[in-house]
Amino acid sequence: MQHTDLADELFGTTARALPAGVRMATSRRGSVTVTRVEITRKGLEKPPGRYVTLEVPSVSVLDERDSRVIEQAADELRALLPPEGPVLVLGVGNRRVTADALGPRTAQKIFVTMGEHKVPVRGIRPVAAAAPGVSGATGLTLQQLAGALVRELRPAALLCVDSLCSSQPERLGRTMQFSDAGLCPARPDSTKHLDAARLGLPVVAAGIPTLMEAAEGRDLVVTPRELDSVIAHGAALLATAINRALQPRLSIAQLCWLVG
Repeated sequence: MQHTDLADELFGTTARALPAGVRMATSRRGSVTVTRVEITRKGLEKPPGRYVTLEVPSVSVLDERDSRVIEQAADELRALLPPEGPVLVLGVGNRRVTADALGPRTAQKIFVTMGEHKVPVRGIRPVAAAAPGVSGATGLTLQQLAGALVRELRPAALLCVDSLCSSQPERLGRTMQFSDAGLCPARPDSTKHLDAARLGLPVVAAGIPTLMEAAEGRDLVVTPRELDSVIAHGAALLATAINRALQPRLSIAQLCWLVG
């Protein structure tokens, strides 16, 4: 079986019954199809938690002005986060590799409200954002960097944004997934695992699939021809959904203006 980060691909693509401890439901609102997978026991292909997948028109033709998609994405993401307290948004990935740049590009567009010269505003949630880079450039693992940031900032939750892997080419750049199970990449040798057990706080993951494993299983290959647009528009879309989820008192237009 090819690697996939999408929970609904693991459990929803066969005719067999769902395994014990897995519930799945699909609904549709407008142009967005939402599939919710809940895993309640250990030992399955994904750790226990809630996984929400939104199938949308190609993100290469969407942006931060598409309010229908953004509002629905923000609602789903908000339901996975603690209702209050500071949030650290972590843009995971390598900004120099286009297919892996979704996380860092998204972090650049987060409405940051924490900082030395920031004045707390009533009704505005404290938010910080960082793109820690890759271990080859820093000499530190993602776990080490995330742990240091969490200890220093003491947020109520960590929100990780990363490029995802899919097993279905038609879903590349057309799907978003949110999960409260943490950042748990499909590849067993990945060093990106971040979860509540490791960090001691809720870890929510968000991403868009941009990669698919080659049939030979040797490499991850990028299949969307419009990859540059998928990353640019996908980062803008995800960032606005995150901003809206964290700052429900501000409109999409206000958030776009504040981020610039």
